[in-house]
Amino acid sequence: MQTRPEVALATAYSLVWPYLDERRRRLLLAAGARGLGRGGITAIAKATGTSRQTVHTALAELDDPGGVGRLPAGRIRRPGGGRKPLTRTDPGLLAALDALVDPDTRGDPQSPLRWTCKSTAQLAGALTAQGHPVSDDTVGRLLKQQGYTLQRTRKTVEGAQHPDRDAQFGYLNQQARSHLADGQPVVSVDTKKKELVGNYANGGAEWQPSGQPVGVLVHDFPDKQLGKAIPYGVYDLGANTGWVSVGCDHDTASFAVASLRRWWETMGRVLYPAADRLLVCADAGGSNGYRVRLWKTELAGFAAETGLAVTVCHFPPGTSKWNKIEHRLFSAISVNWRGRPLVSHEVIVELIAVTTTRTGLTVHAELDRGAYPLGVKVSDQQLAAVPLARHDFHGEWNYTITPRAGGCDNKTT
Repeated sequence: MQTRPEVALATAYSLVWPYLDERRRRLLLAAGARGLGRGGITAIAKATGTSRQTVHTALAELDDPGGVGRLPAGRIRRPGGGRKPLTRTDPGLLAALDALVDPDTRGDPQSPLRWTCKSTAQLAGALTAQGHPVSDDTVGRLLKQQGYTLQRTRKTVEGAQHPDRDAQFGYLNQQARSHLADGQPVVSVDTKKKELVGNYANGGAEWQPSGQPVGVLVHDFPDKQLGKAIPYGVYDLGANTGWVSVGCDHDTASFAVASLRRWWETMGRVLYPAADRLLVCADAGGSNGYRVRLWKTELAGFAAETGLAVTVCHFPPGTSKWNKIEHRLFSAISVNWRGRPLVSHEVIVELIAVTTTRTGLTVHAELDRGAYPLGVKVSDQQLAAVPLARHDFHGEWNYTITPRAGGCDNKTT
């Protein structure tokens, strides 16, 4: 139990302690011990929570103004004083850490952390087990000193590329320029990521009163009643306008062409009253893929109804991220509804319809409750009946479907 003088001494030291550097603290300890006389070392050590040896060292520094007490300017201890860095006392530490962090290129391929998340705590545990005792905080500092940082993966490694990939981009660009120069519509089409409908978490954040986040369901199990929303978009490159049909059934070629048809009847016909051609830029796969027979037969019906010669240019396989609709329409929609639960199909339609950008984008959206069953087969005879002319350059990717009097047989078996 501390006496009243000891409590007073401890209080006095605690008030001034934060304002002193290490050396001034030592000199203050020495002055206090010297002033108290016999028993002063013990009293000061107890009042300040320091060791008696520290107070003895402080007295020696106070009594030797021409020796240890005379330190170079700006220093608070003699050169070489203090605890030595672990990298000096344990020379093999950095090599062992490097081997654990990057076992594939510089370390042991049998590293125990090769197939685990390499957190600082796990690295510290593995290093300690190897005879290099170290804390996770120290591991973090060493990693930063060695040039390591926390980094996400980056999508930069391309898969197998078609040798004519760049040439197809050039051909598609040429077709788009030609159509636009002649006042003909050019559209980019695709299906946006399907969204769960209900009170689910949505990526991103929006402004809310502090401490009052919107409560959503813990698990993302699909609601059997609400299902999913399937946004299929049509982006008009010339007019900078978008159309999105929000489907409730399946993402099929019939749904894709039905969305294109809705865009033409509602927007395209008004914007391009004199049009006799339409260029559609589409991905190589999905419901509008170049191998999908139903896509071609449905487009034949659309061409016959509208009287438009429909030219389709597909992006080469693996290049869908260059589709204009992705970064001119879909990205703006994602930003607009970030952090908001998509609780119903109607809410999704409204959020899409109010999407705008600084470049003047406007979007129209409608709910499509039509049924688009899966597994519809198109026979060879039906495919052969499609008035399709393949272009000389990669006819599988570039083709034109012409309108024909009476249309064509689009019935499926």
